[in-house]
Amino acid sequence: MSVAEATRPGPPRGRGADSDRGFRPEVQGLRALAVLMVVSYHIWFGRVSGGVDIFLLISAFLLSLSFLRRIEGGKPLDLAQHWLHQFKRLLPAVVVVILGVLGASYVLVPPSRWPDIIEQSWASLFYVQNWVLASNAVDYYADDHSLASPLQHFWSLSVQGQVFILWPLLFLASALLARRFRLRVRGVVMLVFGAVFVASLGFSIWETYTNQAYAYFDTRARLWEFALGTLLALALPFVRLPRSLRIVAGWVGVAAMLSGGFILDVQGQFPGYVALWPLLAAALVILAGQTGSAIGADRFLSAKPLVRVGDLSYALYLWHWPVLVLALVWQDRPSPGLLGGFIIIAVSLVLAYLTMRFVERPLRALAWADKRRRRAVVVLAVSVGLVAAPLAAWQHTITQEARNLAAEADTNNPGALVLDPLLGISAPAGVPPIPATTEMDKEYFQFDEACAGEDVPAAELIRDACYVVEPPSTPVRDIVVVGDSHSQQWAVPLAAMAQERGWKMTFVLLGGCKYGAGPEGRTPECEQWNATVTDYVLQQAPDLVYTVGTVARSDDPQDVLPAGFARIARMLDDRGIQVVAVRDNPRFGTSRVLCVETQGADSPACNPPRAATLSDQPPVAELLGQAPNVAFLDFTDYLCRDEVCPAVIGNVFVYIDDNHVSASYLRSMLPIFTQRFDEAVGP
Repeated sequence: MSVAEATRPGPPRGRGADSDRGFRPEVQGLRALAVLMVVSYHIWFGRVSGGVDIFLLISAFLLSLSFLRRIEGGKPLDLAQHWLHQFKRLLPAVVVVILGVLGASYVLVPPSRWPDIIEQSWASLFYVQNWVLASNAVDYYADDHSLASPLQHFWSLSVQGQVFILWPLLFLASALLARRFRLRVRGVVMLVFGAVFVASLGFSIWETYTNQAYAYFDTRARLWEFALGTLLALALPFVRLPRSLRIVAGWVGVAAMLSGGFILDVQGQFPGYVALWPLLAAALVILAGQTGSAIGADRFLSAKPLVRVGDLSYALYLWHWPVLVLALVWQDRPSPGLLGGFIIIAVSLVLAYLTMRFVERPLRALAWADKRRRRAVVVLAVSVGLVAAPLAAWQHTITQEARNLAAEADTNNPGALVLDPLLGISAPAGVPPIPATTEMDKEYFQFDEACAGEDVPAAELIRDACYVVEPPSTPVRDIVVVGDSHSQQWAVPLAAMAQERGWKMTFVLLGGCKYGAGPEGRTPECEQWNATVTDYVLQQAPDLVYTVGTVARSDDPQDVLPAGFARIARMLDDRGIQVVAVRDNPRFGTSRVLCVETQGADSPACNPPRAATLSDQPPVAELLGQAPNVAFLDFTDYLCRDEVCPAVIGNVFVYIDDNHVSASYLRSMLPIFTQRFDEAVGP
């Protein structure tokens, strides 16, 4: 049950916290304050306000009041009818927003981002968006919202939708237990939801500490917030506070709500115990109730403008984030500024009002659909179909276009081969580069086979990050690839050579962790990782270790050696393990794909000067001076032309983002990679 549904006008509430019935305008105002906090924090401050957490508490509070009244009134809990009625009210507005986002994204958003928007549209439609974001480890606190998904905010609605299915089941189970053992319903409900509160809060604290990015979107780490709302509904009739204390409680709650987002480290600590701050603040306001005082917080929260914003709050929450993100994409800005922020709020309010006036209210009042279940099913089916049909069609279209482009790649997209003067190959003009920008998420090498048997590391730290490419017969060479994602990208030509030549290749990699030794430029976790990987390499005693041996930077064309790399390379060489170090590829300040999409492949911005991108003098002399037997590979001449470092070479995208080479381009480099590898190491 959304807050708007459960707070529709009813008999006025005459006392503070001694009743759980009737319309409570201060709760509607509280909801308005929460949504305004969410909107303003997103637009201007780039912080999490705690307003969403307040939404979750209020929704559970009102849902619980409704079910308690039904149970104690002896009315049947028709859960199927409840769910149909609930989602009939909620889903149509969701459909309108998703359709609006799809249309605007088609016009404004570069094609490389379409697959993510399509994926998140499906996830939002079926209330699983939070799990998609959790699995993708989205940075919800990114300062540049123009790079965020316009549907990212649906994570909280997905959590809420999942709870709207679970909570009635828990109430039904509580009612059955109370009847079976002749217990008071409220006592059983308190026991059940108290257990949920304790278990979920404990889990939330643990997961927030160990994996905060995942915990933020994890339903299990959020259940305690809903459970607190239910416990508040249970306690409300028994809380009798003096009027003066309720006045103080109301204002303390409002002040805590408004200040929490600035005082708390929400980026690193939500949704663990720190989320108690906004939740307890909202609980104080609810417990304060209507004081009847001219100086009470309830008088402020019950003001007509706030109550009306409360009526709009569901639709306003739905619209504000996509309006913000799409406006920033359109303007190519990381933030809207003061005036731009007010314009975004105004547009969001207009869209929210239109959605409420022409979608929410008409369908809420559609008695025809409430009389028979199959009619409500029809409304839900039509709602889903309105999104599913264009989504499926769009998905099919971009997939087919990508296939058509790939089918002609051998002729039209030679890639790095155009840089070999001996081949005399040129790329035809007017041909779109490969891969299709909608296929960029498939351009990073993915491992299929985890290490097994004797290859499994003994150390738990790296055990789940070990992968292997096994030859069809007894391997003639054993190679271990270590380092970060820049080492992983070279798995494209390495794996191809391994399969052709019968090599065994083991990969132990950690993103953002250059191989070497020493704390300089590394986190303690990376330092521990590298030490563990080195122990594993010594234990496996491979013929060869392959890694990236320099560190390129987007702000300085001169790459440098990773701290301690030469020392580690010399130590491995002393143990009879050959080390092959490849020079790091150029790095850029912005996405190369996005540059081509927005400015064209021939734009100077997409073809920066080679001298300003990566020096012609790698630190190879320094490396060989400390570890003379290292085999050093440098492919800069195949990543850059004589004067520039292009985003597209031979009708192939060189990079998939601002610093990773595409698998398609690396495959086109296979002949030159094989030649130089053999020259440096031997076939």
